[in-house]
Amino acid sequence: MKRLLFTKIDNSPLIIFRVFFGTLVMLECYGAIITGWVRRTLVEPQFTFNFIGFDWLQPLPGYGMYIYFFIMGTLGIFIALGYRYRFSTIAFTLLWTGVYLMQKTSYNNHYYLLILISGMMCLFPANRGYSLDVRRNPELKADSMHSYIKWAVALQLLIVYTYASIAKLYADWLDFGIIKVLMLNKAEYPIIGAILQEPWIHKIVGVFGIIFDLLIIPALLWKPTRKAAFVASIFFHLFNSVVFQIGIFPYLSLAFTVFFFEPETIRKIFFKHKVPYVLKQLQIPTNTKLIYVLGSTYFLVQLLLPLRHHLIKDDVLWTEEGHRLSWRMMLRSRGGTVTFQVVDKDTGNAEKIDLKEYLTNKQLRRIATYPDFIWQFAQRLKKEYAEKGKTISVYALNSRVSINGKPYRAFIDPKVDLAAAKWNYFWHNPWILPGPNSED
Repeated sequence: MKRLLFTKIDNSPLIIFRVFFGTLVMLECYGAIITGWVRRTLVEPQFTFNFIGFDWLQPLPGYGMYIYFFIMGTLGIFIALGYRYRFSTIAFTLLWTGVYLMQKTSYNNHYYLLILISGMMCLFPANRGYSLDVRRNPELKADSMHSYIKWAVALQLLIVYTYASIAKLYADWLDFGIIKVLMLNKAEYPIIGAILQEPWIHKIVGVFGIIFDLLIIPALLWKPTRKAAFVASIFFHLFNSVVFQIGIFPYLSLAFTVFFFEPETIRKIFFKHKVPYVLKQLQIPTNTKLIYVLGSTYFLVQLLLPLRHHLIKDDVLWTEEGHRLSWRMMLRSRGGTVTFQVVDKDTGNAEKIDLKEYLTNKQLRRIATYPDFIWQFAQRLKKEYAEKGKTISVYALNSRVSINGKPYRAFIDPKVDLAAAKWNYFWHNPWILPGPNSED
């Protein structure tokens, strides 16, 4: 184990990944401003559906969120250049985590992965070569790194892809129904739109998606299949980028592949004038125990967290409880309807809430389909009416949800006062009605 983790290898993969990583961070953050994502997601809404328990994380007023993302994009440039690398990486990680937790309307598993990778990069010595930090302080320069850096990245990706593959082994993916649903809104794409509606395309996407996710990391690690796996990665991730338009993730995934090739190969491609490191000496650091404790604790959490939905009553596909942070990617399409009724506890007067007065179009498409959104909106109404001196009950009437194009079913118990209900973070919330596969 010590030889596996603490042998020194050429650090060219880490150095070039730093450049790719910082550049992609810059594109993600500046792009979020330019494309209007910041405006639609964080500026226009009256309030955001933050992760429950993080109500104190709210978007900055006025132009604050534009400045926030501009700062993050600039930190990306600093990371790529290796300028005050440690500060820049830690600052970006904290800021990105903050914006991730302050809204769920545009939730994406890849945003979570960016938090994890950013956190790792805070600890990695990625500024030891081809950086402004080295120019400012030549004593920082090094041509090697411990091999545990490579294996930490590989293990993290193995967890992500393996869970993504296993999650696809359910009925709606195996009969390609969910893929058909996901492709319906791609029909208007030029050139490829019509092709994406073909059943044979759905079968290829479905089978290839499972196989790719399951085998890509082992195939990249094994030298005889490495080049073929790299070609498959290019095709897979470019397809996802064009068809599903999921930001920087496909390109970040391709950037990760530098850790799987021989360091000398990466050095020859990107740093021809860099001094090669070929000693491969075993150099055990003084903080070995700390590395073992932190590493084992972190990866144990990563292994267990995606399994938590198995301990929660009913199907995660229906309740969404345990879905986030578990690499369940592109598995469902949800549609729903809901009507909120507010009842004044003192007078008994009831009124229906016009959601359009409170929510943006994107929030309107989400609120009826996710139980935590429904509960949070009820709490929002409770707070608003309390400020007017009124004590209310909030009911979700006519709450119905369709999963993957299937018939609508009743979703939230209309008899439960959601203003008085407590959110259960770790177990099932009983006011979510049983799903179609429930034993109840």
